[in-house]
Amino acid sequence: MIPDVNWRKLKIANQDGLYLSAMICESDRHAKTGCSKNDIMPLIVVCHGFTGSKEGSGRAVAMAEELSRLGYSALLFDFAGCGESEGKWEDITLSGQTGDLGSVVNWCRGENFNQIVLTGRSFGGTTALSYAAQDKEIRAVCTWAAVARPGKLFEKRSGETVTNGPDELVAIRGEEGVRYLKPNFFHDLRRYDLLQSAAALTPRSFLIIHGSVDESVPVEEAKILYNHAFEPKKLVIIEGADHRFSDHLKPVWNTFFQWLFTL
Repeated sequence: MIPDVNWRKLKIANQDGLYLSAMICESDRHAKTGCSKNDIMPLIVVCHGFTGSKEGSGRAVAMAEELSRLGYSALLFDFAGCGESEGKWEDITLSGQTGDLGSVVNWCRGENFNQIVLTGRSFGGTTALSYAAQDKEIRAVCTWAAVARPGKLFEKRSGETVTNGPDELVAIRGEEGVRYLKPNFFHDLRRYDLLQSAAALTPRSFLIIHGSVDESVPVEEAKILYNHAFEPKKLVIIEGADHRFSDHLKPVWNTFFQWLFTL
């Protein structure tokens, strides 16, 4: 972290009474101008990917600090069961993560951040899209390598079923190897239609970013989301980029920042 950037650590209670670990990087523009937070720039809420954490191996932190220099505030948080948040990873579901995001958004509004933009990578992007379809006050959404048909994709990744005491667990291949979660994860996914969620964003702006050689979520998923969304929408495919955008962070950041300037 850069010393002159205003970071603040938080604990936010979710819908189940679990505490989510969060950190906010606040722009000091409102202090310099004397304006309120609501009169300046949107707050960017960042949703990490499947098996990930709020810091994004340092990349999410660096992006938040760059956003601060541009006049934006950014909030990073761990979904329940991930990173430093309370809960068990094997209990995660899309419904649970959508609820977590709702708790974070409510906290932000309680702090007078009423212009909120959601962004997220991979399953975090799926969560952001799912939540914004329900919350019409979200200003805009940007997804990075998000899944359009999560039920279909995650069922392909699932493997053997094991018994751990009274609980049944299903193996699933993630970015960090094989992990285990409860079958309810798959049952819960069937409740969601992300294509309808994409359509429900209008008239809010929707930016879809995807890597052309994404090995985890095929680029076709981005095209499907784009085709089901209404204007204003934009699809940017980063040539040569993988699922993590490992060697392509600069073009992704530039695309994201330029889009923010248009809101």
